[in-house]
Parts: sequence; structure tokens; C-alpha cells
Amino acid sequence: MAFGGFEQRGTQQPMAEINTTPLVDVMLVLLVIFIITAPLITHSIRLDLPDAQAAASSESAGTITISIPDSGVVHWNNEPLADQDALRAKLREAAVAQPQPAVHLRADRDTRYQIIAEVMSAAQQAGIRTLAFVTDPAQATGRAAR
Repeated sequence: MAFGGFEQRGTQQPMAEINTTPLVDVMLVLLVIFIITAPLITHSIRLDLPDAQAAASSESAGTITISIPDSGVVHWNNEPLADQDALRAKLREAAVAQPQPAVHLRADRDTRYQIIAEVMSAAQQAGIRTLAFVTDPAQATGRAAR
């Protein structure tokens, strides 16, 4: 074997082979660590986001308000829409208007995120450039008091 040692031979030559055993050991340890920690990275954790104080946005006549209560029914300027196709049609009409109106999205705290994401996706596909999230300052201060 080429481990070197105390043997005295006629010619003393350095060992020409690289010992890869420590490298393999380190790689296996890293592989085990990544296998254990990878599922933990994908899980979400609950975050308490900071409250932001911003000036109130003024609603002009061209502002469109999309409201989503916790029931999941989408409302266009306080009128309920039948389905997602009706929402997409209204968003396409708003996208071609000149000047393009700002869209304000109001969603209840208990609204499923999937519905909000679908509305945001439909607005992006329609070509809406300005989508604002509207919050209630009374709810924000009530949340901070918890």
C-alpha cells in the first residue's frame, strides 16, 4: 500500500497519490446536512410584518376598486361579479382606457390568498400597470395592539 511509513528503502519518493478519503467524508457529511435542512427551508413561518404609516391615497373618478370579502366573491366598484371571466373582461376594458385608471385592491383579512393571487394575475395579464393594496388604518392600529 502507498501509505508511507518508516520503511527504509533505497529511494525515498514522495507519495504520488492523493488521499481522497477526507474529501469524501466531508462531502457525505455536507450531503446529510443538506438532506436534513432542505425541507425546513421550504416551510413558511408566521411573520408579524411592521405597520407602515403612509399618506392616504386619493381616489379619483377613474379609480377602480376591487373588493374581496372573506366569502371570496369579487366585487368591482361594490358590484359583485359572476365569475373570473367577468373580472378579466372588466380588467381588459380598464387596461385599454386612456389614461389607464389605478386599480385599488381591498381584501378582507380572512380572504384566502389564492383568490387574491388570481385577481393579481388577471390584472397583470390584462395589462394593468398600477395595482395598489388598500388597508384600513383602524384595523392596522387594532392589530398592533394585540
